[in-house]
Amino acid sequence: MAHVPDLEARSPWSEISQYKAVTIHQHKEPMNGSITIPGSKSFTNRALILAAFAEGTSRLDGVLRSDDSYFCLEALKSIGVAIEIDGESVVVHGIGGQRLNQSAELYIGAAGTTARFLPGLLSAHTDVPQTVRASRRMSERPVKPLFDVLEQWGQAVTYEQTPGVYPVKLEAAEFLGGEGTISGKQSSQFISGLLMAAPAAKNGVVLNVTDGIVQHAYVKITIDIMKEHGVNVTYNDDFNRFEVAPQVYQPKDYSLEADASTACYFFALAALHGGTVEVTNMNLDTNQPDIGVLEILETFGCTVETSGSTVKVTGPEQLKGGRTISMKEMSDQALTIAALVPFCDGPITITDVEHIRHHESDRIQAMTESLTQLGIDITEHQDGWTIHPGQPKAGESLSSYDDHRIAMSLALIGTKIEQLTIEDPGSVSKTCPTFFDMLEQFNVRVSRKA
Repeated sequence: MAHVPDLEARSPWSEISQYKAVTIHQHKEPMNGSITIPGSKSFTNRALILAAFAEGTSRLDGVLRSDDSYFCLEALKSIGVAIEIDGESVVVHGIGGQRLNQSAELYIGAAGTTARFLPGLLSAHTDVPQTVRASRRMSERPVKPLFDVLEQWGQAVTYEQTPGVYPVKLEAAEFLGGEGTISGKQSSQFISGLLMAAPAAKNGVVLNVTDGIVQHAYVKITIDIMKEHGVNVTYNDDFNRFEVAPQVYQPKDYSLEADASTACYFFALAALHGGTVEVTNMNLDTNQPDIGVLEILETFGCTVETSGSTVKVTGPEQLKGGRTISMKEMSDQALTIAALVPFCDGPITITDVEHIRHHESDRIQAMTESLTQLGIDITEHQDGWTIHPGQPKAGESLSSYDDHRIAMSLALIGTKIEQLTIEDPGSVSKTCPTFFDMLEQFNVRVSRKA
C-alpha cells in the first residue's frame, strides 16, 4: 500500500525531508559510544504555549527544533505573540490577559500536542473568530472529546468540514468554566489541553476523568509545567478529579529536559548489538514515562547503569523473550520493543496499546504490515501483537507510514540486517530531524536517496 507523505506538515527545520528514502546498512560490531539527546517534545510545546499566554517574558533553553515545535511557534506568532529564536533558545513575550482582536488562520501541522493544548487558551482570549487548520493526518484524528468539554464550559466551536475533527473555527464567547467530564482512555492530551485552558475560565473548572488515563504521567508533566508558570491544579489521590481556580500564567525561565522517547532508540541499539551506549543528558527523575523502557530492557537481559545525568545501557549476547509486556504507560515505545522481538530467543506479546491506532498512523496495523513484509511471524491483536523470533529479510523497502516512530523503529531493524530501505525518512522530523545523523555517530552507515 502506498503512503503519500504530507509535505505541507514538514518544516524548514526538516533537512531530511529532501530525501525520498534512506537505506540502513548492517552494523556488525558491538554498539559503543555516547550521545546527547535533543530537548523533549513533551516539554517543548507545553512550555511554549504556556509562556505565550503568560503575563511577561519567558526564556526557554533546550527547545526541540522539530516540525511540531516549528508549527507551534508559527501558530503563536500568527496570533501576535512576539517570539525570538536563537538555536535551541527561545524568548517568548507572553500576551497575559490581553484579548485578541484580529482574526487569524493558524496552521498547526501534525502536532497532536498543539492540536489539543492550544484551542482552549486561544478561544479563551479572543474577541473575534480564529480558524485552526491541521495536516492531512491530524485532520483525521478525533478532537471532539476536547471540544465537547470546552463547549460545556462556554466556548464556541464550529467544525469547518467534518464534525469532530480539524479544521475548526473558534468563535468569540465567554469562557465561564464549571464542571466537566471526559474519558481518559483515548488520549491524555485532551486532559492536558483542558487543564491548560482552565485558569482562564471565569468561574474556574472542575474536571472529572472516567476510564482511567492513558499515560497519566503526561498529565502530571502538564501540571508541573503549569506550576512553573504560577498556576496550581488541585487533584485527588485517584487522579480523576482536577480543580483549577481562575489564575494568570506568570513568566518563567528554564531549561527543558532531554527527550526520553528519543533516548530509547539509542538504548535499543545497545540491546540489539551488545556494547554500551551512553546518553549523557538524561534526567532520571523525569516524569516522562518512556524512561520506564530501561526496566523493560533489563528483562531482555540488558544491564543499565546510571550516574547523575548519564545512563549507560549494555546489551546482552542474546535478548530474552518468552513473556507478555504491557506498554500502556509507555505506548510511544511499543514499536521500539516490537522491533527488538525478532532478535529474541522467544516470542513476546505486547498489550494495552489499542489507542496507538489513532496516532500518526494506525501503528498496530503498520507494524504488522512491516514485520510481515520482512518475513517475521506476527499476530495482530486489537491492543497489540504477538511477535515471534526470526531473521528479517534483507533488501526490503518499507514505508514509514508518514509516522516518525515507525521510521525510527524500522531503522533499528535495519542495523541488524544486510540492508533495509525506509521510504519518506523525513517523517522523523516530527520529533527528531537529526535522527539519522545521530545513528551515524555510532558508525551506522546510512545512504540517502534524493
